[in-house]
Amino acid sequence: MAPNSGFSLRLFFAVVLVQGGILAAIYFSVDQAAGGWSWLFLAAFLGTLWLAHMLARQPGEKQLLRIEALEGQLGALREDMGRQQARLRNLLDHLVSGIVIVNAEGEVLLANPAMEGLFALSADEKRASSLPHLLRHYQFVDLWKRAGQRGAPQVLTAEVPQSKRLIRATAYPLTDGLEEQALLIFEDVTELRRLETIRKDFVSNVSHELRTPLTSIKALTESLRSGALEEPEMARRFLGHIETEVDALSELVSELLELARIESQQVPLQRSPCDPCEVLRSGVERLRLQAERAGLTLTVDCEPGLPQVHADAPRLEQVLVNLIHNAVKFTPRGGAISVEAKRKNEAVEFSVRDTGAGIPAESLARIFERFYKTDPARNKSGTGLGLAIAKHLVEAHEGRIGVESKEGKGSRFYFTIPTTE
Repeated sequence: MAPNSGFSLRLFFAVVLVQGGILAAIYFSVDQAAGGWSWLFLAAFLGTLWLAHMLARQPGEKQLLRIEALEGQLGALREDMGRQQARLRNLLDHLVSGIVIVNAEGEVLLANPAMEGLFALSADEKRASSLPHLLRHYQFVDLWKRAGQRGAPQVLTAEVPQSKRLIRATAYPLTDGLEEQALLIFEDVTELRRLETIRKDFVSNVSHELRTPLTSIKALTESLRSGALEEPEMARRFLGHIETEVDALSELVSELLELARIESQQVPLQRSPCDPCEVLRSGVERLRLQAERAGLTLTVDCEPGLPQVHADAPRLEQVLVNLIHNAVKFTPRGGAISVEAKRKNEAVEFSVRDTGAGIPAESLARIFERFYKTDPARNKSGTGLGLAIAKHLVEAHEGRIGVESKEGKGSRFYFTIPTTE
């Protein structure tokens, strides 16, 4: 019989011997001359063989059925495990955090795709088999070693030179059957650090902007109280200075509130189709007199046939006024300012170009931050919030704002607003 038939040879012979012994005893105890007994016992003996064969097969067949049932259960478990692994792989592939699992020897058992961007991995490094080769950063490797030695999670924040990102890493020693393995999680906190820096700068700048006029007002009032009130000419001059400082404080508070409302989207835009050229000319006319007093030439160039833009016209004009005012403030007498509007792809691009002092290269990335001033010693006027307000208003229109500048050669501020077409 075939090995997988379930036939038991030992059971077969046992049944034959028992049944055969019984038949032999009966056969020799009866009259041998009785007719037909030999054939009867022969038939019985053959029946005994068949019965022994069937009895010997039954346990094997039951075992085979059990094996088949177990194979079916094992197949179902394998399918379920495959689905679980697919879900886990899909989850790891879409995580923005980097995930790495290593064993006690530092061999990389798993690394998800996010690691490539966080550490700017090359093709060879993505296939790295060891943690030092994968990370190329000794501080994170030391973090993994400390976690294993101390048996407790360890945390480290460090910059990765290759990707220019600030990474927060946490190393967890694994337990529950995974001893001597460790899980490392890497998070990009570059933006959080930038926002924290901006917050600190904001608090510092607000304190500075408030302290300067308040200190001036306090000094003027003390002078008046000390006797300047008795001298009408001096008193009027001091009161004029106080009024100027109060106006500066009022402007600062108003712009802070305006910026806060825009950032929190508490200023709903009243958007409707409007003519870009009309918005452009309206903004220019509001500052034409100021430009003339500063000895500057202010020109307007609006491309004919521009499509309408879907925008809040007064808010769009506010952006232009902020940019033109900025150009007037930083362009020396005799310079020129040109304001333009032209079509660019599916949007209209507005731009303000000046022949002023320009912006240092290191300041271009921060020029739209609140209170940021390229040269605080030279730029003492204004609140430093105009460009920040302009940026938020443009982005509220689904547009984009930017600047091009070189020191000593002027600047070009531009922003785009989608058309209604």
